Amino acid sequence: MLSVQGLATAYGAIEALHDVSLEVREGELVTIVGANGAGKSTLLKSLVGLLRPRRGRVVFRGREITGWTPDAVLREGLSLVPERRRVFGPLSVLDNLALGAYGRRRGPDAEHTLERIYRLFPILRERRAQAAGTLSGGEQQMLAIGRALMAQPRLLLLDEPSLGLAPLVVREIFRLLAALRREGTTILLVEQNARMALQVADRAYIMETGRVTREGRAAALLDDEELKAAYLGGVRPVSPPPSADG
Repeated sequence: MLSVQGLATAYGAIEALHDVSLEVREGELVTIVGANGAGKSTLLKSLVGLLRPRRGRVVFRGREITGWTPDAVLREGLSLVPERRRVFGPLSVLDNLALGAYGRRRGPDAEHTLERIYRLFPILRERRAQAAGTLSGGEQQMLAIGRALMAQPRLLLLDEPSLGLAPLVVREIFRLLAALRREGTTILLVEQNARMALQVADRAYIMETGRVTREGRAAALLDDEELKAAYLGGVRPVSPPPSADG
């Protein structure tokens, strides 16, 4: 569904992405994990047109979309849930969801999508008349995901959905992402919480300083000792000291 080939993006003279390549197949949940500053968010912004790549190609469903404007990318079927949610605080939950469908025709199809979102996130139905800015952090994250789904994307991109949330809420968000994937939604997830991301993903890419350094099946990477030491809180095995007699 998505093929990224040799992508490089710069902020002025500073190159933040260095020839990044990856792919997402239809129906997969693919995660990109790495430390803060690895270039994960820059990559997503480059995919959806918020940043213009310096070189490389982005091909979506066989069509090159490199350098397209964000509105054109959205109409093509990529929908981004941004870091820190960025809901419209003064507007109601329902108005935020309606904005996610901006540009689509109103009708039974949009109503069906709204009902699906209410089924996935029952709290949004309960709070539909409430100002989005008064929701908890977890509820705002659910709203941000629901707003993106209102566009009926073929590929849903999420940027750090666990950021700033309590552990119990993080588990609920990841449970919902797993449910979306089971329903057939294709997902590209950027996440610092490597353990949670690898537990729900099919495949994963590891990024360091703007480069993809590892890739593979998520389950295999979850059991990788070097990765555990770097990202999962594991401890590298330490060789015993030499004996006194050499």
